Amino acid sequence: MPQLNPNPWFLTMLATWAIFLLIIQPKLLPFTPTNPPMNKTNTSNKSTPWTWPWT
Repeated sequence: MPQLNPNPWFLTMLATWAIFLLIIQPKLLPFTPTNPPMNKTNTSNKSTPWTWPWT
């Protein structure tokens, strides 16, 4: 079964991981979002219970 032979794809996988770890990841780590989340005040809504007509 040719899909079980790692010979042609193993070096491709290693090169992909090396590119990710050495090039892409350091560029993504210092990224700061342009719209950071804001702290919201926790407001509790007072709701009245529903009055069912059959009770």
